[in-house]
Amino acid sequence: ELLEMVSKGGGESAILRHTQRNKKLFVRERLKLLLDDESFLELSPLAGLNLPYGDVPAAGCLTGIGKICGVWCVFMANDATVKGGTIYPIGVKKQLRAQEIAMQNRLCSVYLVDSGGAFLPLQSELFPDKLHGGRVFYNEAIMSAMRIPQVAVVCGSCVAGGAYVPTMAEEAVIIDKIGTLFLAGPPLVKAATGEYVSPEDLGGAKLHSKVSGCSDHFASSEKEAYECIRNVISTLNYDPLPEEVVEHDGPLYSSDELLGLAPRDYGCTLPVKLILSRLMDGSRFQEFKANYGTTLVTGFGHVEGRLVGVVANNGELSHDASLKGSHFVQLCSQRSIPILFFQNTAPHTAEPTSISQAEAHSNRLKAQASMMAAVACAAVPKITVVIGGCYGSDSYVMCGRSFSPNFLFLWPNARVALVDSRHFSTVPQAGDNDCTGDESELKHLKEKLEEESSAFYSSARLWDDGVILPQNTRKV
Repeated sequence: ELLEMVSKGGGESAILRHTQRNKKLFVRERLKLLLDDESFLELSPLAGLNLPYGDVPAAGCLTGIGKICGVWCVFMANDATVKGGTIYPIGVKKQLRAQEIAMQNRLCSVYLVDSGGAFLPLQSELFPDKLHGGRVFYNEAIMSAMRIPQVAVVCGSCVAGGAYVPTMAEEAVIIDKIGTLFLAGPPLVKAATGEYVSPEDLGGAKLHSKVSGCSDHFASSEKEAYECIRNVISTLNYDPLPEEVVEHDGPLYSSDELLGLAPRDYGCTLPVKLILSRLMDGSRFQEFKANYGTTLVTGFGHVEGRLVGVVANNGELSHDASLKGSHFVQLCSQRSIPILFFQNTAPHTAEPTSISQAEAHSNRLKAQASMMAAVACAAVPKITVVIGGCYGSDSYVMCGRSFSPNFLFLWPNARVALVDSRHFSTVPQAGDNDCTGDESELKHLKEKLEEESSAFYSSARLWDDGVILPQNTRKV
């Protein structure tokens, strides 16, 4: 339901205004004309959901990965049905994440620009800092230096900072009558000089194709523009990832059964091999150190014909489990094998109450630190899927967001938090005179933690690359 809602951008009336009055295609229709097929991976579709930006329903920026003329591309497309494509802080964050993916994986970048520029009332959250709006242009320059191609279509308003996106790309197409490109539009010209100038005369397709040279290709329609971009991409001579067709088996058990295996009670875990048997090719899994540190499962298998190492929680991350994990991650790094992490970390047990317990606790921390270092330094692609609970330091050890996995996805039941709110005692300490106040405060804190640990709260803030349905995990 949430995905259906955000797929409508600014809503039915905004789409009607965009398509009928402004004679433009809806952003998702643009992508259909651009991509080879409809099987693209949309990144963080729920970003911006219910954030405190008034009535903005989503980020106003669509990002994803798909193929154009057989070349894998990252696309960044403004959705002008959301506040005219105005850039909000979450939209900047989303675009920067897409560029990070393009740089890390050396993917061609395609920008579909239809934006009114930055939302000025939030300029302090959009402009001044290192990872604010200006970083988009910095990244464009760095990608050019890395010889990663970038192309752009001006398919609507392209104002202020947004004007640098197409002008810094290698090749840009502008669409007649709907594409405009200027630093300050007609209203500011009127305010500054008293002169009236039309958008077309100030920065339309003919001006930038014939006079300024800001645009490399003139298109008389949107359809022609996307055909032009497809032609440009076919002449890039850029295909750094030759695709081999790898024969592979499906799992012996249906992926649909993952819906019934998604953990709901984070106080305990379930045998993670039940999940792996529905994800790996032929349900084959070569386990590593099967009888040691059994609260972590490690081993090798294939997904869609590709060899991967698997690190999956099967209970509390104990001392032995952490040492096993450290050893296995180093093996994968040495053999250049990508790693899949499946997170379902058990909430921490109570603090130690004796010297022997404290020693065991310290030993476990040391082993976990060793695994953290191995995960951080492993020079292989890492993909993390949070299939259940994701709590505290175990998140770092299992390659959570702060350890920069190439991609991080959540199942809808996932919980991401420093602590599990259900571990809090609701009984005040004996002799406490203000029991009622303490209970009320504790109740409020538990409710806050419960809300903030949901998968949707996380994804709305772009702490991950999207909430995915369990049965789609192999495909994603």
